[in-house]
Amino acid sequence: MTTNWNLRLFFGLALAVAATAAEPMKKIEVHGHRGARAMRPENTLPAFEYAIGIGVDVLELDMAVTKDNVVVVSHDPILRAPVCSPPPSAKARMAVIHQLTLAQVREWDCGNVRNPDFRTQQPVPGTKMPTLDEVFQLAAKSRVKFNIETKITPERTTRAQAEARLVQLGLKPGTPEGENAVESMMAIGPDSAPSPEEFVKLVLEKIRKYHVEDRVILQSFDYRTLIAMKKIAPEIQLSALSTDPNRSFVDIAKEAGAQIISPVYVSVTPEKVAAAHKAGLIVVPWTANKPADWDKLIAAGVDAIISDDPASLIAYLSKNGAR
Repeated sequence: MTTNWNLRLFFGLALAVAATAAEPMKKIEVHGHRGARAMRPENTLPAFEYAIGIGVDVLELDMAVTKDNVVVVSHDPILRAPVCSPPPSAKARMAVIHQLTLAQVREWDCGNVRNPDFRTQQPVPGTKMPTLDEVFQLAAKSRVKFNIETKITPERTTRAQAEARLVQLGLKPGTPEGENAVESMMAIGPDSAPSPEEFVKLVLEKIRKYHVEDRVILQSFDYRTLIAMKKIAPEIQLSALSTDPNRSFVDIAKEAGAQIISPVYVSVTPEKVAAAHKAGLIVVPWTANKPADWDKLIAAGVDAIISDDPASLIAYLSKNGAR
C-alpha cells in the first residue's frame, strides 16, 4: 500500500511539473521610462545608454519640436528646472521649446541637477537635450525598441484640470513632484507643438531614415497624432495613453485606433486586462516603480511595464520567473 501511495505521489508530481512546463509564466517586457530617470537625467543620451546597457526591451521617451522643426527628446514642451538649467546669459528661467531653435535649446544644461524626486539619480553635467536622430543612432547596434510619445494637446490645460488629473494619478497637489506635474500639464497647449499631421510627418521621416519601422511604438494622450500616423504609415504600432480609471481599455483603444492600451498603472485590473486581451490588445501600464505595484501588474497579466527604475524591475521579474 505504501508503494502504491508513493507511485501515486510520483506520478502526481510528474504531471504537475509537466503542466508547469507546458504553461510557463508569461514574460513581461520592460520599458525604461524616459530612459531610466531613477538613475540618470531623464530623456538624455546617458539615460538611454544606461537603459540599453542593463537590458531594457524598450526605450520610452517623449518628443517636442523646435522652432526650426527638429524633433527633440523632452517630456515637457518647456525648458525649466530641475530638468534643464538655463545658460548664465538667459533672462528667463523657463522657455517654450517650440519657440526656440535647436541651437538655442542646446544652450541649456539638461543633466547638471539631480531631480529631487529621485535620490539615486546621477547628474551628468553638460548634457544637452538629444534629438530623435541621436537616440536612433545610439541604439543602432542594439535591438532595443522605442516607445515614443508626441507631446501635443488641442487646448490649454487649466490649473483646476491639472490638479484633478494629478489626483487621478495618485499624486498629491502641493508637493514638489505634484507641482512640477501641474506646471508641466499647464505648459502644454496648441502653441507648444506643430499640427498633429506635421508632427507625425517629422517623426516618420526619422523612423524611415533609420529603418526602425518594426521597432517603434507611437504613443500619445492626444489621439489626433495616432490617427494621423495611421493614415500615412499604418505599419507603425500605436499606443493610446490614458489616465481615466473608469473607462474600458477596449473603448479607449478603439477611439484612438490603437493596438496598444497604456493606462496609468493604478487603473489596471485583471478584468480590464482580460477584456483587452480578448479584443487582441496589448496592455502596457505606466509608471510603476515599487515591487508591490509590480506584483499587482504581474497578477493582472499585463504585457509590459513602464518604470523609472528598469534595472530593479528586470531583476524583480527575473527573480519571479516573469522574464
